[in-house]
Amino acid sequence: MNSHSALQTAIIHRIANSPEARITFAEYMDMALYHPEYGYYSSNTVKIGFKGGDFFTSVNLGADLGDLLAEQFVQMWEILGKPTPFYLVEMGAGQGLLALHILKYIQVKYPHLFTALQYLIVEKSPGLKQEQQERLQGFSVRWCSWEEISPNSITGCFFSNELVDALPVHQFILEGGELREIYLTVQGEKEAQEAKNLSPSPNYELTEVAAAPSTPRLAEYFDLVGINLAQGGYEDGYRSEINLAALDWLSIVADRLQRGYVITIDYGYPASRYYNPRRSQGTLQCYYQHRHHNNPYINIGQQDITAHVDFTALERWGDRCGLERLGFTQQALFLMALGLGSRIAALSYQQIPVSELLHRRQALHQLIDPTGLGGFGVLIQSKGLTKEEASQALTGLSVPELGK
Repeated sequence: MNSHSALQTAIIHRIANSPEARITFAEYMDMALYHPEYGYYSSNTVKIGFKGGDFFTSVNLGADLGDLLAEQFVQMWEILGKPTPFYLVEMGAGQGLLALHILKYIQVKYPHLFTALQYLIVEKSPGLKQEQQERLQGFSVRWCSWEEISPNSITGCFFSNELVDALPVHQFILEGGELREIYLTVQGEKEAQEAKNLSPSPNYELTEVAAAPSTPRLAEYFDLVGINLAQGGYEDGYRSEINLAALDWLSIVADRLQRGYVITIDYGYPASRYYNPRRSQGTLQCYYQHRHHNNPYINIGQQDITAHVDFTALERWGDRCGLERLGFTQQALFLMALGLGSRIAALSYQQIPVSELLHRRQALHQLIDPTGLGGFGVLIQSKGLTKEEASQALTGLSVPELGK
């Protein structure tokens, strides 16, 4: 398969020099996606979009997601008393398209907010950061690391679109009714010893092994989300994921936010659906050239690896971090409440070529397709709001009206 040999070498070296010659799946996924030189997101390997891409997002369908998010940001700014500066912090900005759409829309329609706006991007991928900087020339955007954002310094909104699903996950399996973690090693003790003196192009086979959890946080996670693996019909061999990195990420967001909101858009489920006994092999998926499969050990460094988001964990961990849950809805309902219905209705009155009309209609319907992008979850949390501010219902969480 089309794996990056230097990345394979780095992974084998990590395994060979780790205690007990093994690493967690989370460590492996982190290297495969974010190794500083060879990871999928760190190099120029990542490809997003319809032509030549591995996957596409709502942003690739047009400016609508950015436009309607901007409408929600405007309301948030007004609820907070129109502060200056008002920060928008986008986390994991992809190709920079969402930022471009948001900034263009606010610049034209809401110049007073545009004047007050400070747009920050937290981006881990050097390749994507470069693409963002090229695309957003002409706009006042600042790229920064988490360390460069002071605690309790942000008044505004942190937001992400399909970020959390790409954070490294731990994998576990139930054996004899016990929680066991999935680790990676190289096959056999002899191979593991030889791996410490690797040739530049190793040919060692990665092998999964199950052992005691690497951290008590894995068992504590199920207390957090209210799942009892000892009951409820979970059979031996039941396997799934735990995203501790998502909790760490949310802790940082809550720490940096002084007053305002957090919007998380991604595919996922509440914990009761995520850890349904019938979903016995988890949600891990890989994306390579618009095809998805469940083998993370091929195309290493050349494919995306994702897992669905446990929104219950984000809600409950957020509560511990001082984030109040304002609402959880589907992307289709969120966008319809913000005006997507009006955009669909307006197509009937636009004097444009039929081919363009059909393409536009298809794109809008993809955004609200309940079996696809429309079924994504939208979680909105807040921090530091007064009682009066918190009592003002956000438009995106309201019940959409027909034609609106």
